[in-house]
Amino acid sequence: MASSIKSTALEPTRFELAKATRLEQVKRLAPVYGLVILAVLLAILFSILLPATFPTMINLRSIIGDKAIIAILSLAVMIPMVTGKIDLTVGYGIVLWHILAISLQTQFGFPWPLAVLTVLLLGACVGFLNGVLVEIAQIDSFIATLGTGTILYAGAMWHSQGRQVVGVAADGFYALAGSFFLDLPVTGYYVLGLSLTLWIVLEYLPIGRYFYAIGANPKAAALNGIPVRRFTVVAFVSSGLLTAFAGVLLASRLRIGQASVGLEYLLPALVGAFLGSTTIKPGRVNVWGTIVGVAILAIGISGIQQFGASFFVEPLFNGVTLLVAIGIAGYAQRRRGAGSARVPVQDPSTRSTTTTRGE
Repeated sequence: MASSIKSTALEPTRFELAKATRLEQVKRLAPVYGLVILAVLLAILFSILLPATFPTMINLRSIIGDKAIIAILSLAVMIPMVTGKIDLTVGYGIVLWHILAISLQTQFGFPWPLAVLTVLLLGACVGFLNGVLVEIAQIDSFIATLGTGTILYAGAMWHSQGRQVVGVAADGFYALAGSFFLDLPVTGYYVLGLSLTLWIVLEYLPIGRYFYAIGANPKAAALNGIPVRRFTVVAFVSSGLLTAFAGVLLASRLRIGQASVGLEYLLPALVGAFLGSTTIKPGRVNVWGTIVGVAILAIGISGIQQFGASFFVEPLFNGVTLLVAIGIAGYAQRRRGAGSARVPVQDPSTRSTTTTRGE
């Protein structure tokens, strides 16, 4: 079974940095924080070129409001990627979930908290189905989630009959994505909270180490007693839950349901997740790298749009960035493989160190 990206990191250790010269330290740290530096430089560049519009609170609120949903979807994509799988239902599922979040209230009379809970549970169920298809039925994750996503999109078209789903929902529902805290959109705080939670889970809890072990080598993980199937299914359930949450926020923000809205989020979400594997911990999917990847997209597209670029520039920028991100991620993995191709092994009988080829 093909895996999307291996969970092996290339960031230098403290021991390696302590032994290196200052120039070598810069070379080793450049791939780690290169995209962070690029994001800062882009922000400074656009601030200089567009001083009246770019470095303003209005633009910051606009960027956060527009890209928070993409950031959540990128985190949803990232979780299965940690286990070496990919979930394409994020771009299709958000279409159905945002329509249901509206129609359950306006057509079926659900109170808004019950409508939100229903959508979240359905999203988790779809994630569970994806996990079963991938791990039990042994279908490649790309094919399985593409098929599931297409079915979800068909369900959205059938449910809405291709028309807008309109109606008046509760003010509390609209406040989910439309309110502000400390003069910033509340959706930005959702992203921050989810990022911190996932960072703690992946970096400091056993389940996170299990995820990364499965992504690096599922057979070795199974031999070490890790229930690969169970944790892979959990990863897909988490992805489905986050996708449904993004759909709820999209419905709250748009206040209508429309089958033609949502698919345009798939490519930016993938770009953010793949870019995330090239920074902070190069060669390994990680939370803060994903957020940096989304920030690169947000800053770049916002600046380009303020220059008056044509409507096709945004998808072009996303597509080119995705190709670049995949190329960098592949190069990082090849470097990792070359670095571990020769590993020292000590002969216990002679206490001498020999070199052997790694797999």
